[in-house]
Order: sequence, then structure tokens, then C-alpha cells
Amino acid sequence: MKKKKGVKKENTTKKSDSKIHLKFLRNHNRSFAQKASDSLSKWVGSWAFILSFFVFLGLWMSANVYMWVQRWDPYPFILLNLVLSCLAAVQAPIILMSQNRAAQRDRIKAENDYHVNRKAEKEIQEIKRLLQRKLK
Repeated sequence: MKKKKGVKKENTTKKSDSKIHLKFLRNHNRSFAQKASDSLSKWVGSWAFILSFFVFLGLWMSANVYMWVQRWDPYPFILLNLVLSCLAAVQAPIILMSQNRAAQRDRIKAENDYHVNRKAEKEIQEIKRLLQRKLK
């Protein structure tokens, strides 16, 4: 029997690694904190949030400027400033966690694409070499 000369099969990634990568890409087995950060980032990055936030700010300021009795936050709006600072202090790390997860997913996709492209390149080179042999 003749041995076929063909493309050598190379396993560039382990099966267990690729299964883990695929599960990660499909967003299975996310923790509660990861799900919360993703959904909060999605909500905070929407126009609905921005517009509702402007409405909230307008209501807060107008209620404190035009109220005759018991203004809880007079003109310089120190309490509003505190609320906004606390909101920014809590939102920023949560959004960064979500962005880090997205960057990690992108890195895994890029790594998988790289391995596929390398394999395809090796196969194309082998085909070219075989064609050159037949043409000679």
C-alpha cells in the first residue's frame, strides 16, 4: 500500500481549551455579578437612560428652586452633587468590568481566528506545492 502524501493535521489547540473558549463565547455559566454588570452597562449606555437622567436632574433642580417650603437641597445643589458623584463612583467600575469581559471575548475570538487562518494558510501552501509538482 502506498502512503498518501497530504496535508499534515496539526492540532493547534487542545480540545478542552476550545470547549472552554466556546462556552465562554456563548456566555454560559456567567456569575450573577457578570450578568448584572453586562445588563447595567447595556442600560446605562442607552438613550432611554440618558433622557430619563436629564428629566430626573431637571425635576430635582426645579423642585428645589421653586419650592416655597422645605427645600431639601437649595441652589448650589450640594446633595445633588453628592448623588451624582456616588452614582459615577459605582457605575464606573461596573462598566469597566463589562468592558473587560467584552475585551476578553474579543481576544478569544481573535485567537481562534488566528488558529483557523494559520491552518488554512498551511493547507493552501500544501495545495500549491502539490499543484506545482503536477505541473512539472
